[in-house]
Amino acid sequence: MTVAELPLGGATTSGSPGAAETSSPTTVYSSDLTQVEVIRPGMLTTVQDWPGRTGYWHVGVPPSGPMDDLSFRLGNRVLGNDEGAAGLECTLGGPALKFSAPTWVVVTGAPTEVTVDGIRVQQWRTVRVPAGGVLDVGAVRGPGMRCYVLVAGGIRLPEYLGSVATFTLGRFGGSEGNALRIGEILPLAPHIGRVATAVPMEEQPVMSRRWELAVTEGPHGAPEFFTRTDFDTIIGTDYAVHFNSDRTGVRLIGPKPEWARTDGGEAGLHPSNIHDTPYSVGALDFTGDTPILLGPDGPSLGGFVCPVTVVAADRWKLGQLAPGDAVRFVPIRSERAASIRELGPARRAAWSAVLSTSGDGDDGVLRRTDVDDETGVTYRRQGNDGVLVEYGTMTLDLGLRARVHALHEHLLAADVRGVTELTPGIRSLQVRVDPAVLSVPALLDLLAEAERNIPASDQLIVPSRTVHLPLSWDDPSTREAITRYMHGVRADAPWCPWNIEFIRRMNGLGTVQDVYDTVFDAEYLVLGLGDVYLGAPVATPTDPRHRLVTTKYNPARTWTPENAVGIGGAYLCIYGMEGPGGYQFVGRTTQVWKHRNPGTDLDDNPWLLRYFDRIRWYPVEADELLDLRADFAAGNIQTKTEDGDFRLADYRQFLADNADSISEFRSIQAEAFAEERNSWQRAGELAEAKP
Repeated sequence: MTVAELPLGGATTSGSPGAAETSSPTTVYSSDLTQVEVIRPGMLTTVQDWPGRTGYWHVGVPPSGPMDDLSFRLGNRVLGNDEGAAGLECTLGGPALKFSAPTWVVVTGAPTEVTVDGIRVQQWRTVRVPAGGVLDVGAVRGPGMRCYVLVAGGIRLPEYLGSVATFTLGRFGGSEGNALRIGEILPLAPHIGRVATAVPMEEQPVMSRRWELAVTEGPHGAPEFFTRTDFDTIIGTDYAVHFNSDRTGVRLIGPKPEWARTDGGEAGLHPSNIHDTPYSVGALDFTGDTPILLGPDGPSLGGFVCPVTVVAADRWKLGQLAPGDAVRFVPIRSERAASIRELGPARRAAWSAVLSTSGDGDDGVLRRTDVDDETGVTYRRQGNDGVLVEYGTMTLDLGLRARVHALHEHLLAADVRGVTELTPGIRSLQVRVDPAVLSVPALLDLLAEAERNIPASDQLIVPSRTVHLPLSWDDPSTREAITRYMHGVRADAPWCPWNIEFIRRMNGLGTVQDVYDTVFDAEYLVLGLGDVYLGAPVATPTDPRHRLVTTKYNPARTWTPENAVGIGGAYLCIYGMEGPGGYQFVGRTTQVWKHRNPGTDLDDNPWLLRYFDRIRWYPVEADELLDLRADFAAGNIQTKTEDGDFRLADYRQFLADNADSISEFRSIQAEAFAEERNSWQRAGELAEAKP
């Protein structure tokens, strides 16, 4: 039988309730030798599985997976696959694929033209490609941005950290960390399943050019961070999708907030800056004045505020937002959000048609209480499936990080059913749950009970290695990044053309050499991992007199060299990979993430650093660093480390013994910070905070 003789959906039976046009049950057996040859790869076609790479958010590994999980999972279900089986995500246009054996396939997602051996077939309906046949998926014509190719059995490739999902920025997963390439061979897994004719029309997601996204309030609402007017604007504005959007985040065009604060204090000069905190996929992240919806390849940790978060069941829409589309945020009550497990009509339609447009009305704050006489705790909502536990006030206090560590360790030991991720920030801990197993109200009660059982933070003693790393000061790659920023993003930024001079000015230091001396004299305590992906540390000097304070780029850079070293707020970071960024550069170092070199001295984990490690820098020239980086990539580097521990009680005694000189340093720094902020105000860089 030729493809022309086949019914569009094949003579099959339903794999889901309500599927249309089914016949008697048919069990399909696929050979485990079936292979797919890539004849044409498409514009950006990657292998993905669902839910992707979970369990590594705390070290800066995003889940990846299909950006539109709904179209992806519906396609797998109609084929009789596990709904998370590996398939292809196609951005803007699809591939041409040649099959070595007869194989059932379905193409879902945004509308596109699909043919088998030149004969047009319909999307959302299963079709059997004959041996030697070519499935050709054309350009996405819209509305929507991405389509999906699912195959019976799924694509069978080696897993990396528990998933085959492609993370191109990290260079792992899928097809050796890349998009598909001409001539590649993709093996398919054996398939034993019941193939349905088509995904029922009432379950197919609705594509649009004006999207309504269901959001919950928080974690950072009014009136602490945004004004009431800001929040009304956020939920009352049609934002436009910017062309510079991808899987890391969807950049939006919209009004500039008024802001409820004049600056971020120690966290940075702009009022959007906060002490680094864990992010949620689907959070509306204000990087300066620019709103970005964080995608499945986005960062897990960062220092910007997020006023609302897209609920889990609506995040599929992020994958279909195309440049020029309109986006409206619809606040809903968190308990009314559809379940991510739902694949039917509850997830396909515009929310305003089925729900009230009133949210929880609590500014994203679920509960506040005191844990002792000095420290309070705030529980903030992060979507309908997460809570951000935040200690103390908006200050950099290692005692607060100690409290976060104690809670983190307690919850790890408790191994609570329904908790899916635990990610520490500077003064916060993100707890993600499966709401079908553990509700957020039940989680809050569990967290309150935990506070009564964890030890006082001043009793904290944790392992704390000293790790010696090379630093190429003012490295040529960082100079190149600044030049690119000035040419492609913004030429008149206060931190251009030289970030190190900007750092000097902001901290009231006399010369650039003073900046150099301060950085190399400092001992940087690692407080978080994954600040900008892949084990990238966010660290601060243990001695406050070494704690240089800067602000972050606004808007952020679009390119940062791998392992650049920068300072943002009072924190230093090593960029784990190339990508966007906003910290002020001081140089570049060797890799902090091992890809596939088993000889590197990183134990069994690909990340180099641990919480509470102490980083000490030693200077190297730029060409020497390139040699060291090559050695690391080859697995020939031996990182010098020394064992030790961090004792909070001893540290507090150190602060008391040096209180006068610390106060003097901070006074000079505060004066310079205020002068810089005033100059920004005069130049129109900042708006006055509104009540």
